[in-house]
Order: sequence, then C-alpha cells, then structure tokens
Amino acid sequence: MMKTMKPSKWSVLFVVTLVSFITNLDATIVVTGLPPLMKDLSLSIGTGMWTITSFYITSTVFLLPSGRWSDMLGTKRIFLWGFALFTLATALCGTAGSGAALIGYRLLQGTGAAMAMAASTPILIRTFPPNELGVALGINNIAWVTGSLIGPVLGGALIGEFGWRSMFYAVVPIGVIGLAAGILFLRDTLADKKAKTDWPGMLTFGPGLTALLIALSEGQAWGWASGRTLGLFATTIFLWIAFVFIEMKARHPLFHLSLLAYRNYSIGLGITMSYCIGYFAVTILLTLYLQGAQNLSPLESGLMLIPLSVPQLFTAPFGGRLADRFGPARMILLGSFLIGFALLMLGQLGHQLSNMAVIIPLMIISAATGLSWPSLAKTVLSAAPQEQAGSASGMFWTVYNMCRAISQALALAVVQLVAQSEVASKLLSGAGVEDLSQSKDTLIHASNIGFRFFAVFLAIAVVLGLLLLRPQMKTESESRT
Repeated sequence: MMKTMKPSKWSVLFVVTLVSFITNLDATIVVTGLPPLMKDLSLSIGTGMWTITSFYITSTVFLLPSGRWSDMLGTKRIFLWGFALFTLATALCGTAGSGAALIGYRLLQGTGAAMAMAASTPILIRTFPPNELGVALGINNIAWVTGSLIGPVLGGALIGEFGWRSMFYAVVPIGVIGLAAGILFLRDTLADKKAKTDWPGMLTFGPGLTALLIALSEGQAWGWASGRTLGLFATTIFLWIAFVFIEMKARHPLFHLSLLAYRNYSIGLGITMSYCIGYFAVTILLTLYLQGAQNLSPLESGLMLIPLSVPQLFTAPFGGRLADRFGPARMILLGSFLIGFALLMLGQLGHQLSNMAVIIPLMIISAATGLSWPSLAKTVLSAAPQEQAGSASGMFWTVYNMCRAISQALALAVVQLVAQSEVASKLLSGAGVEDLSQSKDTLIHASNIGFRFFAVFLAIAVVLGLLLLRPQMKTESESRT
C-alpha cells in the first residue's frame, strides 16, 4: 500500500510545483519583453506598464475568494479551472493586436493564477503528512525562484529570435502538460456547503486597489492635482473605509481584521508591505536602465538579472537555521538593511554601463532575500492562532501581491515625475528622440532617483523590525538574569 502512495504524493507535488514555476516564469518574462512589446503595439510607457500591473490586480483580488471557492467546490476543481483559464489567457495574450486587448487577457491570466495558487497550498497540506510538508513547501518555493531565474533569460532568447508573442506561446505547452497531470493525479475533496463568498468585500477591496493603481499610473499625465487623479484617490479611500466596516461585520469576511490585534502579526504585515514595495521595483527600474538607457537587447538584460535570483537558492536553506539560532527578527533586520543598502548602490548607476555596478548589488539583494524572507513569512504566519492559520496566510499573500502591484505602479510614477513620459516611452520602444544623449541621461537620473526612493521603504522595514526585536531582546535579558 505504501508503494502505491509515494508516486501519487510526489506526482501531486509535481503538478502544484509546476503552477508556481509557470506563473513566476510568465511574470518575469513579461518584464523583460516590455520594450519590444511597446514598440510593436505602439504603446506609451503607462499603457505598457499596465500589461504587467493588470496581472497583479486580479491575482490579488481573486486570491482570497478563490481559497473560499476551493472550500465550497473542492480544491481540484478550482485548481484545474484556474490553471485552464491561465493557460487559455496566456495563449490569447500572444494573439493580442492592441494594448487594450493584451491588458484584458492579462486580467484573465491573473484570475486563473489566483485560483490555481489559492488551491495549491491546501492540496499540499492534505497530501503530505506534517513531517514531510516542510520539504514539499521548500521544493515548491525553489520552483518559484527557478521561474524567476529562467524567465528573463528564456524570455530574452525567445524575444530576440521570434518576437514578443513567443514569450506567451512558449508557456502554453507547459500549461497543457500541467492540466493533463492535474486531471490524472489530483484528487477531489469534499465541498464545504457552509463556506460563503464575501461579495461586498470583493466589490470594495478590488475596485479600491484598481483606482489607486490607475491614479499612480496616470497621475503624471493627468496632473497630480487634477480632478480625475484626486477623484481616484478619494474613491480608493472611500472604498477601503467601506471595506473595513464590511469586514468587521461580515459573517464570512474576506479579511479577518481581528488578526491585526496580534502585535507581531500586524507589525509583520507592515514589514511585508514596505519590504515588497521596495523589492519589486528593482526589475522594472533595471529594465528601464538596461534596455531604455543602455540599449541592451532583451536577452542581454535578462542575463544581467540572473544575479537577482541565483544567490538566494544557496542562502535560503541557511536562513531558517540562522533564524532559529539568532531569532527571526534579527534576520529580517539584516536582510532589510542589506537590500536597502544595495538599492542605494544601484542609485549610483552612470551613463557608461558597468556590469559589476549592477551585478554586485543584485547579488546582495538576492542573498539578503534568501536570509530574511523565510524569517519574515514565518514570523507573520506563526503570530496568528493555529485555528486562524488559513486566514492569516490568505491575508499575508494578498498583501504580498497587492504591494507587488503598488511597487510597479510607484516605479512608473517616480520615473514619470523625473523624466518626461514621452522620452521614456520612445527610448524603451526604440523610437528616435532628438537629443539622444540628454534623453538617456534623464532616464538614468530617473532610475537612480527611483532606486533611492525605494530604499526608503526598506528603511521603514528596518524600523518596524526593531519593534519586533525589542520583546525578543527583553526575553533574552530576563533569561540571563
């Protein structure tokens, strides 16, 4: 009996791991392919960025509801529906003839990714015994990192040979394999008739996030004091205030706001927000610098991004051990400080490209992420009571995705504030500009200001990390006496 169980168990892990790999592969490929995509579809930098941001909107908004739907309808059903939608939308992205069509298909992609990812963790929890679950989750995380490692290089190679559409078409066969394997290996789970969807919560949180991202993306073009921009910010505030009141009274809330009463959980979420906003701007700003200002090809810029992924594959296994020895708060502090320091290093990039000036900071960021991110995730998720672990995890990953989207929208806003949007668009798309040298200098200056700006968010993470450290230091001092 045991011999027949093992292949099934690892087959399930293969299917779930494939989703982590393919979704992050797709996310990183699209960043690398942004300039040729903009050129072919004649898009502005603002519209081009929305082909990235749109994916994160729906993958954020539908993450928690998809977890609820997997309880209501079964994890296998939601997983397969989500993976099928993701694969179909990916194929449609390759056929897009306009920016609007591509953004629409990316919204569908994000929805499918949210459904599949929300069902993934419950599938692993039900498949693996507690003593093997850590190994399964670790393998799943390595697949996620590997996707971010392969994405820029594979995307650059494909785009250089076959054009930007190939970066979507190349993902489709992997999706088909994943679907076939899911149908064969995954098992149905019993549906929970009592679970309900928090539609009022969804209809306030989602539109509020969308309004915020539109305001950040278009504020420079419309004017930051214009009626449209201020109206969108006001809409965000109104909808999110309504969201808080709805969640406080809902019987089946999207967010369990009562979790914020736990000190370490709320501080941990604050660190997660500032950490993610600072971290996820790196690839966007570097793409602007490498492909826009330095005129590197997608493959060349993809190769330059490899150091952002490789070191954490080696440091992550040590992160947990060091956290056990020195405490997770110290590892969060160390990682946040090193990432902020590396961002300040990237904020010194010059007119002449220096490979080491890019590679060394990226290696520091990656190594620091491997050391600190497992401690941060563990700190947040272990701060909540065990009976609310699912809700705590859902809120954590929703905040993670939300701040990833906000980070990229903020990166665009900073660049547009410093450099003219038209200049950045022309440089990225390869169109001619009258004074090329001055325009490149402006874009380099904008990316440098951007890196320094996002270093501030890591400084905030350090300050919040000190708040986490204080109780630990107090406990240590009491134990000595």
